[in-house]
Amino acid sequence: MTKTLITCDCMGTQSIDAEALSEATGFEVTPPCKALCTSQIERAAKGLTQGNVVLCCTQESRTFEALAEELEVEPAPLLDLRDRAGWSADPAPKLPKMSALAAEAMLPAAPEKTLDVISEGLCLILGAPEVALEAAEQLAPHLGVTVLLEGTQDLPDTRAYDVITGRLRKAQGALGQFKVTIDALRQVEPGGRGAFTLTEPRDGGVSQCDVILDLRREPPLFPAHEKREGYLRADPGRLQAVAAAVMAASHLVGTFEKPLYVRLESLLCAHSRAGQTGCTNCLDLCPTGAISPDGEHVTVDPMICAGCGACSSACPSGAISYDAPPVDLTMRRVQTLAKAFLDAGGHAPRLLVHDAHGAEMIRLSARHGDGLPADVVPLEIRAIGAFGHAETVAALAAGFASVTVLPGPGADLPALQAQVALSDAISGGGKVTLLETPDPDAMSAALYAEEAPAPVATPVRPMGTRRQITRQAAKALHPGAESLPLPEGAPYGAVLVDTDACTLCLSCVSLCPSGALGDNPDLPQLRFQEDACLQCGLCANVCPEDAITYEPRLLLTEEALEQRVVNEEEPFACVECGSLFGVKSTIDRITEKLQSHPMFDGDKLRMIQMCDDCRVNAQYHAKDNPFAAGERPRPRTTDDYLSKRRDH
Repeated sequence: MTKTLITCDCMGTQSIDAEALSEATGFEVTPPCKALCTSQIERAAKGLTQGNVVLCCTQESRTFEALAEELEVEPAPLLDLRDRAGWSADPAPKLPKMSALAAEAMLPAAPEKTLDVISEGLCLILGAPEVALEAAEQLAPHLGVTVLLEGTQDLPDTRAYDVITGRLRKAQGALGQFKVTIDALRQVEPGGRGAFTLTEPRDGGVSQCDVILDLRREPPLFPAHEKREGYLRADPGRLQAVAAAVMAASHLVGTFEKPLYVRLESLLCAHSRAGQTGCTNCLDLCPTGAISPDGEHVTVDPMICAGCGACSSACPSGAISYDAPPVDLTMRRVQTLAKAFLDAGGHAPRLLVHDAHGAEMIRLSARHGDGLPADVVPLEIRAIGAFGHAETVAALAAGFASVTVLPGPGADLPALQAQVALSDAISGGGKVTLLETPDPDAMSAALYAEEAPAPVATPVRPMGTRRQITRQAAKALHPGAESLPLPEGAPYGAVLVDTDACTLCLSCVSLCPSGALGDNPDLPQLRFQEDACLQCGLCANVCPEDAITYEPRLLLTEEALEQRVVNEEEPFACVECGSLFGVKSTIDRITEKLQSHPMFDGDKLRMIQMCDDCRVNAQYHAKDNPFAAGERPRPRTTDDYLSKRRDH
């Protein structure tokens, strides 16, 4: 069934060509209302009753949700054409952008994967008595409160909440599963007259709680503490901040849904092999410490993960990928926006990638400023850090002339800068921008001032993994090019082998996590396939001769998909049977070094020049045969036993 778009020109403040929009999108588009949310709300009610409609207004979402509840029907999806397209100082036609936004909104949403988190309301309050005890008084009717004080002089007489004293050694966990360790722990003895007494102090007391309210003036307990769910921190000198934290804590009881932000494929991880460390990109970037080593791969604690997405963008193998929404849905959204814009007659669109904070900046700019230019297509994603180089070059290959990334206040700027630099190198420079501003007017001015570069002549929309999409997109952006130089640390490149130092021990082959390095079972050869190389560093770390270095680049020819020989030597022929084995230079070098050694006199030195079978045969027939075990003992019989009896 064809979707129906119910549009509104918002009291005549924007222009919508319903007929042209319908022709461009293939949807049924109603003539625009003047006031869909007020005087013409009956049109929304009729559409909700009929079903399969999209209401083109997000500002009054509460009104339409209440209307759907009143009519006892499912709420309709909402589409913002006004703030993102209609309200703009740009006189150029808005039809291509509106068509792109409508087409992208019709993509099926991926189901969200979540984990239930149960909080029973056990709250630990840290801080000075004058602040912590007041917060406890307010929270005691709602939560199970325990206050940790460092001194014993301000113990309250109330038993409405628990008070303990001691020093907090460490805390770990997240909402619903915090675990704290306390030294010099003393608890209240509730019996007796007069002031409460305390138990004897003991170190290493361990307790669990669901919420931690930190009202100290000391450093936070966790890295990126603002992203640690269940950990609330406020400056005790700011009463408003303390009140807000107390209010937030009072609501943290019940069952909550924790999104599972990333997906982990451990077999693809190139973190380490045989005790040698390789890739540490995700470990270096994770702001919350949710990622930790686990043998040869890494593991992700879903309770601590805040979903910033930086690990997904930086993972060279795809072992960690963003999953809320999945990477392939983000790729489809980008490609759908570009295709719909171009199919509607637009030329050289520009992509603006932003998060929820950026969406609010766009709304403010549209209402009070110049809005977005007609050729700037906004794409809102949950975690802007997950929009990495693969998504960026895919957007450029799909037809976007440029990509501007607008980070919000919580974004990891160093990680974004690295991805922008890599994207810029792959795209050829001048097409990818990181726009760092919290000012809606400054954002709008920068976009209006930008001169859009020429887009790709023939747009492509590749499919596959992030690495495959990057390579195909780069080939479309640079037709005829053979190789692109990349910045240091890029996940694409060549392995350079110093053939003079390499002994073809093949340690690198056995530890390569992606199979980029291989051997030849018939000849002493080291082979390399550049397309599979992750530049993880394992082969260079394990090489005993330090013969391996890297060249970051993106090879665009078919040679990248083929195995090529990077080092080979003449095999050695067994002096007994003539079978080829080992490397001639290595056998000659070992023979030369050991020929004067007393343990290798006579035929023993010659054994080094034999294959495995001949060497075993020669050792077996040698005078000092290591396999000889002496004469077998004679089996004992009944006569042997009877001969020792006294009665015989």
